[in-house]
Amino acid sequence: MSVVIGLVIGLVLGLTGAGGSIFAVPLLMLLLGLPINDAIGIALGAVAVSAFIGTLSNWRAQYILWVPAIALGLGGALVAPIGKNLGAQLPPIVLLIGFCALAFIIAGIMWRQTVTAPGLANVVRSGQGDEKNDVIQPICRFSPEDQFDTSPKCIAALTGCGLFVGLLSGLFGVGGGFLIVPALLFITQVSMRQAVATSMLIICVIGGTGFASFVSSSSGTVDWLLLTKVCVGGLLGMLGGRLIADKIAGPQLQKVFALALIAIAAITLVNTLINGVI
Repeated sequence: MSVVIGLVIGLVLGLTGAGGSIFAVPLLMLLLGLPINDAIGIALGAVAVSAFIGTLSNWRAQYILWVPAIALGLGGALVAPIGKNLGAQLPPIVLLIGFCALAFIIAGIMWRQTVTAPGLANVVRSGQGDEKNDVIQPICRFSPEDQFDTSPKCIAALTGCGLFVGLLSGLFGVGGGFLIVPALLFITQVSMRQAVATSMLIICVIGGTGFASFVSSSSGTVDWLLLTKVCVGGLLGMLGGRLIADKIAGPQLQKVFALALIAIAAITLVNTLINGVI
């Protein structure tokens, strides 16, 4: 079952461009009976590994933009451990309700995107993507020499976004791709393909630091076998997504994932409240 959960992480991450880890936490709780803090820790590790796999191919293709990746990634990496430690101090029920609220918001963003900007649903992390850039008046621009903007205003905007994404990642075990891609498109003058490739590296960094914080606070109780199985599933999911992404990815699939996310989060919340165990 843990491999199946990993498959979901890899497939959703590959086919929709975001949301793999947001599925992992409720599935780990529902199917494996993990407490929410353990589920968040495992989800952080699994999404970091899955994002790393995706980053390797993007690195070879030279799609990654290093200035926004470093600025946003460092901001997130600094705050992710804080978010993880903060989450450990909260009552589990409060953390679960917050997670479910975030899941509903993400599902709403995914659904709205299919209506207002259906083209975004066709650009996936494991596919070839569209090089068209419709961003108007970005904060960061390229110079005439094709060098990325490194002005204080640009770096501050990217770092601030990273801080927010890192906090959510540490608190709830989400990779943040649902925020990173739109943020990069709004803040920077980059193509969609560059945005999704750069976000993959950022997710890897933020998820990795959040998982490291989870390991350091777990006193050796991390279930490494479970994490390995989930990561193997994530690898298979990413490879599968690479093969079928260009054929099935799109607005309708994203709507299905949005509805599934709402259903899984709602079932997890109701099941927990009924059983009184988290």
